[in-house]
Amino acid sequence: MAFSDLLEEVGGFGRYQWLHVTLISLPGLMMASQNLLNNFVSGIPAHHCSLPANQSLLNLSLYTQLLRAFIPPDPSGNRLDRCSRFVKPQWHLLTTNSSANISELQTEGCVDGWTFDQSEFISTTVSEVTNDSHLILCLSIRFGRRIVLIWSYLQIGVLGCSSVLSSSFSVYCIFRFLNGMAVSGVILNGFSLKVEWIPTKTRTVVGTLSSFFFTFGQMILAGLAYWLKDWRMLQLSVSAPHFLFFAYSWWYSESARWLVVNRRSEDALKSLHRVARINGKPEVINKLTVEVLHSHMRKEIESSQSSFSAIDLMRTRGMRRISICLIAVWFSTSFAYYGLAMDLQKFGVSIYLMQVIFGAVDIPAKLLALGLLSYLGRRVSQVSCLFLSAVIIFANIFVPPDMQTLRTTLACLGKAFTSASFTTVYLYTGELYPTVIRQTGMGFVSTMSRLGSMAAPAVLILDEVWPALPSIVYGGAAVLASGFACFLPETLNIPLPDTVEDVEEKW
Repeated sequence: MAFSDLLEEVGGFGRYQWLHVTLISLPGLMMASQNLLNNFVSGIPAHHCSLPANQSLLNLSLYTQLLRAFIPPDPSGNRLDRCSRFVKPQWHLLTTNSSANISELQTEGCVDGWTFDQSEFISTTVSEVTNDSHLILCLSIRFGRRIVLIWSYLQIGVLGCSSVLSSSFSVYCIFRFLNGMAVSGVILNGFSLKVEWIPTKTRTVVGTLSSFFFTFGQMILAGLAYWLKDWRMLQLSVSAPHFLFFAYSWWYSESARWLVVNRRSEDALKSLHRVARINGKPEVINKLTVEVLHSHMRKEIESSQSSFSAIDLMRTRGMRRISICLIAVWFSTSFAYYGLAMDLQKFGVSIYLMQVIFGAVDIPAKLLALGLLSYLGRRVSQVSCLFLSAVIIFANIFVPPDMQTLRTTLACLGKAFTSASFTTVYLYTGELYPTVIRQTGMGFVSTMSRLGSMAAPAVLILDEVWPALPSIVYGGAAVLASGFACFLPETLNIPLPDTVEDVEEKW
C-alpha cells in the first residue's frame, strides 16, 4: 500500500483537489507577467539625441525636418542614429538635392540626453530611470511548501509594488532580483503542493491543463501593456493581485507527504481528514488513523531518519543519471525559450501583437504535449519537443531577412515546442524525484533553468558577429538536451517515488 492509495480513499480527484489546483494555478496568470515583464517595462523605444535647448522649442510641424540637420542617419541609412548628433546644425542637408558626404561631418554624443518616441511606450525603465532558488529551496525543505508559498505571494506583492518608486535603474534591479527569488518560490512550491495532492492517474491531465494559466497570462500581459503603456502602472498592475493570492492561500493544506517525512504525522492526519470531509467522504475519517497512515508510508518514515541535501542528487547511480540529464534539459529548454520570448522587438511588427501570438501558440502546443504525455509517455514527449524546436530554430537560419512573415511563423513554432518542453519537464521532474528529496531536486534543476534564462539574452549579442550565430547556439543546446533526455526513465502511470531506494529499485 502507498500514499497514492490513501488519496483515492479520501476522494481521489474530488472537490478539494479541484479547488486546490485552481487556487494554486491562478497566480500563474501573473507569473507570465513577472517572467516576461521586461519586454515592456524595459522595452527600448525608438529614440535619438535630444536637440539643443534653443532648437527644441521650434514649431513641432518643423520638428521632423529639423532632425535631419541635427541627427545623422545610422549605418543602414533607414533611420536616425541613436547615439550621436552633429556638432553644428547641417542646414544644407534639408535641401532635396544635397550631396554632402555625411561621414566627414563632425559628430558628438548625446550631451543633452535622448528624446524617446512615445507612440509605443509612454515610459519604460530605459527612457525614465537609465540616467542614473537556492534560498527558496532551503526554506521549503525546512518549513514546508505551504508557508514558503504564502510568503512568496506576499514578497512579490510588496516588492513589486515598491519597485514603482525606483529612482534609478540600479534600485529597480535590486527590487527585481528579490522579486525573482519569490517568483521561484511560487513556481517550485506551487508545483510540489499541487502534484503531492493529486492521484497518479490524473497527474498528466491536471499538470498540463493547469499550465494554461501561464499561457493566458502571456496574453493578459500584452493587453495590460497595450492599455497602460507606462512601466510604473504596468509593474503595479501585475504585482498588486498577489495580495489577493496571499489572502486566500491560508486555505491551502500542507503536503501530507512532507508532514509525515518531517515527523508531523498528527498534522498530516488532520490534513487528510480535512480533504476527506471536503470531498464528501466523512466515513473515511474514523477509519483513517495514525497507524493506518504509517502503514501506507513506512518507507518514507524510515527515510526521514536521514537528512538529505543536494549532494544526495548525485550519490547513487540512478539519482546521478536523472540529475545530470535533467540539468541539460532544464537549462536548454529555458535557454531556447527565453532566447525567443524576450526578443520580440526584432520581428518588425507590434510588440503587443507578437506577445499575444507567442502566448496563443502555447495553446495548441500544450494540447499536443497532453496527447504525447498521455499516450507516448514522458521520455518520448521530452525528446520530441526539444528536437523539433531545434529543427525549427535551425530552419529559420536559412530564411532570407526580407521574408519576415515566414521568419516570424517559424519563431512562433519554435517557441511553441519549447513551451511544450517546459510543460513536460515540470511534470517529469516531479515524478522522477522521490518525496524525501523532491523539493531539493526541483530547486536544483530549476536553478539550472534560471542560468539558462540569464544566458539567453547574452547570446543575442552574438548577432553582431554573425546574424545566424544565436540561432545556432539555441538550436545546438536543444539538440544536445534531447540526447540527454533519451537516458531518462519513463514515469507514465507509475506512482510517485517516496524514497531514494524507490528510485533505485524502479530505475
